[in-house]
Amino acid sequence: MTRTWLITGASRGLGRALAQAVLGAGDRLVATARDPRALQDLVEAHGDAVRLAALDVSDPVAAERAVALAVSAFGRLDVVVNNAGYGDVGPVEDTSLDDFRRQIETNLFGTIIVTKAVIPPMREQRSGHVIQLSSVGGRIGAPGRAPYSAAKWGVEGFSESLALEMALVGVKVTIVEPGGFRTDFAGASTTLSAGRAEYDAVVGATARRQAAYDGTQPGDPARAAQAILAVAAMDEPPLRIALGSDAVAVIRDTDTRRLAELERWRDLSVSTDFPAQ
Repeated sequence: MTRTWLITGASRGLGRALAQAVLGAGDRLVATARDPRALQDLVEAHGDAVRLAALDVSDPVAAERAVALAVSAFGRLDVVVNNAGYGDVGPVEDTSLDDFRRQIETNLFGTIIVTKAVIPPMREQRSGHVIQLSSVGGRIGAPGRAPYSAAKWGVEGFSESLALEMALVGVKVTIVEPGGFRTDFAGASTTLSAGRAEYDAVVGATARRQAAYDGTQPGDPARAAQAILAVAAMDEPPLRIALGSDAVAVIRDTDTRRLAELERWRDLSVSTDFPAQ
């Protein structure tokens, strides 16, 4: 069956790789970006199978227009991928509140805004799949990325709640947690600030590591796109899926430590219950 997709942030990175994979698979696509001129080559290559929409994900009116375009052009909307996002590096102390708000507005509220826009048509057709691009930073507190992790942890909690509701109307939800991929996320899309000396062991180390990491990440965006296509084709997709060997290793190790900590402090934790009668 030919499906209709809507992908945010489709002009570069994983969004771009996924847009190309979707069209290569014979599906239809509404590709969005703040400046859709960067997507014109998709129209030239795939013609009527693709529509372009200008979308700043923090704009609810623009999100509703993009969804309406998908429904009017293709008759339905089957898969939405909330991919747009970015994350800068810097210490909490030196990151302005405006910078916190901008990152949370894009990464968390942008996801909420687009998701709310797609719910009505998916509810009415009683089918659909909402795919949320989170991150390893949505499962661990990413060093030097407090605003990004705050937003992505919010995406994870929002999406867990969403999944419980949407299951009642036949709509699936999947949270995708990529590790390091060879996109410009670690390069031009990111502002790196080592910060003051007191935080160098964490923030400075992250900034240096990311600068050296760019272009050598283990993840292949084209393979990530194929993995997302596979998830979208599943009758019973996972609520969460990590992408990349580094993501699997970090999440596994982190969850193991969390369980150990939970058990270590179990007696103190349960001591807060009323005494058994």
